Amino acid sequence: MMISAPHGIAEPTSSATTDGIRVTVRAQYLDEQSDPDRGRYVFAYTVSIANEGSRPAQLRTRHWIITDGRGKVEEVQGDGVIGEQPRLMPGQQFQYTSGCVLATSVGTMHGTYQMHRDDSTWFDAEIAPFSLVMPQTGDRDSLN
Repeated sequence: MMISAPHGIAEPTSSATTDGIRVTVRAQYLDEQSDPDRGRYVFAYTVSIANEGSRPAQLRTRHWIITDGRGKVEEVQGDGVIGEQPRLMPGQQFQYTSGCVLATSVGTMHGTYQMHRDDSTWFDAEIAPFSLVMPQTGDRDSLN
């Protein structure tokens, strides 16, 4: 998937609900950590995971698919998020911020969190696609 314009297939925010678990993401470009002359574009993204359902669920694993502006895909999989496997009771929310580095000024991310229920069932909570976009000169605050 090639991304040619800042307003390609996704916005810098996304939200999806799967089986009562809402995953909302907001991304922003980190100008102070980036070095475009060296092909280093740094982005932060803040994820909110809210249990809007009626049963507890625990996040066990993550699976991210990161695509840069040249169509290069990187997959990241592992246990939990930021070293935690939060268990969310109905009405609870967990939020964290992480980041990624791209070799291009635009890209997208999406994926899933594998969730576990008390009754030993599993499901994948969708992380809807969102864009990673370096603001154009004079438009640097558009994602803040």
